[in-house]
Amino acid sequence: MTTASKITLIRVAMIPAFMVAFLLSPCHEWLTWLSLGLFIIASLTDFVDGHIARKYNQVSDFGKFLDPLADKLLVLSAMCIFTWWHLFPAWALMIVLTREFAVTGLRLIAVGKGRVIAAGWSGKVKTFSTMVALCVWIVFHETCWLNWVIILVILLPTLYSGVEYFVRNLDVLDLKKK
Repeated sequence: MTTASKITLIRVAMIPAFMVAFLLSPCHEWLTWLSLGLFIIASLTDFVDGHIARKYNQVSDFGKFLDPLADKLLVLSAMCIFTWWHLFPAWALMIVLTREFAVTGLRLIAVGKGRVIAAGWSGKVKTFSTMVALCVWIVFHETCWLNWVIILVILLPTLYSGVEYFVRNLDVLDLKKK
């Protein structure tokens, strides 16, 4: 197993610790800061593992599978907690989930046809803006007007990147009648 994949696995292992700390944070303020720290470290490992994989030629099929999955698990764990706390509307969570499942499905179809759909810039912007927005939200989730700003910061790049993946790779779906 490569160093990059080990770092990705560390990110996955940090998710339950983040969730427990964040879920208990209303009881103890210091847990807010602990959950923020865990989320930031986990988010940073996304950039570190990718850098190591590319720089040291450690790109692997396992890493290509695990890295985006780890990203999704991390951000969706925070979004689910915010939804449970009635701060992130369920319809917004469904938009994010639909985009993630749709893009993953598109990638699976592409792989079946011998093609790899690499992460585009809009997808990277979506991941970065979502992670930053969630970091801010972890600390300031009791500020009502900020909640809607963060929801928009999450949803707009999510929608844009989802549409872009399909527009750029529509040929993979082979929609022409035969």
